[in-house]
Amino acid sequence: MPKTAARSGENGAGEAETVRYLNPNVLNLGVSATLKINELSNELVRQGRTVYKFGLGQSPFPVPEAVVRALRLYAPQKDYLPVNGLPALREAVASFHSRKDLVDISPAHVIVGPGSKELLFLLQLVFNGDVIIPGPGWVSYRPQASILGKRIKVLHTRFEEKWMITPGLLEKAAGEDTGPKLLILNYPGNPDGVSYQRSQLKELVEVARRHNIFILSDEIYGQLHHKGKHISIARDYPEGTIISSGLSKWCGAGGWRLGTFSFPPDLKWLMDAMSVVASETYTSVSAPIQYAAVQAFSADAELENYLWHARRILSLLGNQITDMLLGAGVKLHKPEGAFYLFLDFTELADKLAGRKITTPEELCSRLLDETGVALLPGSVFNRPPGDMTARLAYVDFDGARALAASVNTPLHEPLPDDFISHYCRKVIKGTEKMVEWLR
Repeated sequence: MPKTAARSGENGAGEAETVRYLNPNVLNLGVSATLKINELSNELVRQGRTVYKFGLGQSPFPVPEAVVRALRLYAPQKDYLPVNGLPALREAVASFHSRKDLVDISPAHVIVGPGSKELLFLLQLVFNGDVIIPGPGWVSYRPQASILGKRIKVLHTRFEEKWMITPGLLEKAAGEDTGPKLLILNYPGNPDGVSYQRSQLKELVEVARRHNIFILSDEIYGQLHHKGKHISIARDYPEGTIISSGLSKWCGAGGWRLGTFSFPPDLKWLMDAMSVVASETYTSVSAPIQYAAVQAFSADAELENYLWHARRILSLLGNQITDMLLGAGVKLHKPEGAFYLFLDFTELADKLAGRKITTPEELCSRLLDETGVALLPGSVFNRPPGDMTARLAYVDFDGARALAASVNTPLHEPLPDDFISHYCRKVIKGTEKMVEWLR
């Protein structure tokens, strides 16, 4: 009887013997970079180090109290729910996108999953075609496609275009191949915090229609557009766009693991295929979480107020640390949404090389060792080798405390001058450490 991979390793057998029992598509993959940096940061804190946790992009704000109350109320719910989701929740999600994004979504075309990350994996599993992803783009887009053996095309965007996908880039990726393709579009962006104007989205739609490109529009940060002006590409490409959302970012409930995909009628066949796979894998999302999520996706003045206060805190903080980093010679764009900055150290390359730092990995490693600032290198966001970039997630502050303080200042009035230095002190301190280190 052959040894298992685990026992082979325990008995000291060669790596080749162990490896032959693994799917080759996972051999060169490691733990997701965002989760890994968070675990490392927490371990350093346990060792007594001061760490500025700018690695994991987790909302700093608490789950809105109305949604928490709903979870308490529905905690006794214990039955398996339909694979595609609780009917009331699917109705709430469809209404949410119709109201917020001005698109026509039917509850019958909504699927609920254990996080949008899992839904994205299922979509790529059932979709028979190439996957087009942005670079920079979220850390899990490429590994998921690699696990599934997809042919991947990375669109290497440029600082000068604010890291956005241009029609020319998409046209080039489409090429002469007439087969189906899936473009993953994410905005406001992780890792860059920038967003698209409607005119730019319309230009991408023209290319997508010509080349049979379906779009998975990852709008998980849509409600965190700093001016509340997110525009879904589904408005101009309703027949070819799947909208991805969930509770993790704008609702502060990442650990609740609930994501949603909303499909147009023309792509219901994709949703149906995903439902089949879901029925054989995770079955359905936790019942209490789904019941509580109805409250999150419903029209509610309390939740809207929560969002406006979160937006203005993130905007003010993001702009303040952007100015600090620009003063140190870092190239970056002011954030328009979410809670990320994508830092370009190109103009500091010679200075860094003099300190024997020539890769983004060395940059992030030295920065953590010497200042306690935890960033992620641009390489894990699909940037080409040697590209001196890194992502900063400015979320290391007490969001509950900041939110409570913001409520004391009406939204039509500016926050006090010392608000950020007082309530987001650790983010400011970590940025000051970076600036000092770079100089």
